[in-house]
Amino acid sequence: MDIFAALRSDHEKQRLLMKMLVETTGDSASRRDFFIDLKRQLSQHSLAEERHFYAPLMKRDNTIELARHAIAEHHEIDEFLAQLEQTDMDSSAWLKIMKALQHKVLHHLAEEEREFFQQAGKQLSTTEKTKLAVKYQAEMSH
Repeated sequence: MDIFAALRSDHEKQRLLMKMLVETTGDSASRRDFFIDLKRQLSQHSLAEERHFYAPLMKRDNTIELARHAIAEHHEIDEFLAQLEQTDMDSSAWLKIMKALQHKVLHHLAEEEREFFQQAGKQLSTTEKTKLAVKYQAEMSH
């Protein structure tokens, strides 16, 4: 498995968790559980992705801007998560913020998969792609 397949696999988990979350209502056990999972998945993924995908790309002139842009989007996603934590799950505001987070994350994942992966694919060797996947997955499994 290469780094792109490893990242895509986690992106799918995130898409599914967000889809399930926006279908939940009120301060329910399922909403809480899905939110805890999503929060852990997004924060772990951001860190591991920054270390094992974006850090090597920051060292290359052709991909430094892409990496900076993606990391800036990770910060925006963190801000949405912080807002959700401070908002009552029973309120209509919670779902509104959750939908804004979903919109942001879906945009970010689509951009990564359609644009960043192509650019990065040209910069990284086959060996690097595999090594980065191993490091990324090791961090995600902790």
